[in-house]
Amino acid sequence: MPEPRIVYTDGACLNNPGPGGWAWAESPGRYESGCEPATTNQRMELTAVLRALEANPGHLRVVSDSTYVVNCFKQRWWAGWRARGWVNAKREPVANQDLWRPLIEQVVDLRKGEVELAWVKGHAGDRMNELVDRLATEAARSQHGCSSA
Repeated sequence: MPEPRIVYTDGACLNNPGPGGWAWAESPGRYESGCEPATTNQRMELTAVLRALEANPGHLRVVSDSTYVVNCFKQRWWAGWRARGWVNAKREPVANQDLWRPLIEQVVDLRKGEVELAWVKGHAGDRMNELVDRLATEAARSQHGCSSA
């Protein structure tokens, strides 16, 4: 299998909950961001990954500073959620199911073996992580997304 294309994602939320923004970028010249007027940081992190998958077919490595997103796949939380009928280990409904369900379907079912998720420490000088952070934060502040396309 060829090397995967690498896409960075990030979500941002002002006054969590509050106005939010999401972003993905493959390079400084290929990116997209968007916003929501009332949301949470976790929802924006999930949205960023979903939008990245929609815009980037094929073998992909998604790099995120969100342990919430990455650990779901690394630790297979999704398998327990499905087995328990979408309740978590505390026997409570899984939060953000409207985003988790399509994301898990994409990664686990429809694009099985094509999508890898990797974690990067946020705000630690990684050039691409800093780019998506800036794009997501600006989308949250301005409530306008942007695209390089």
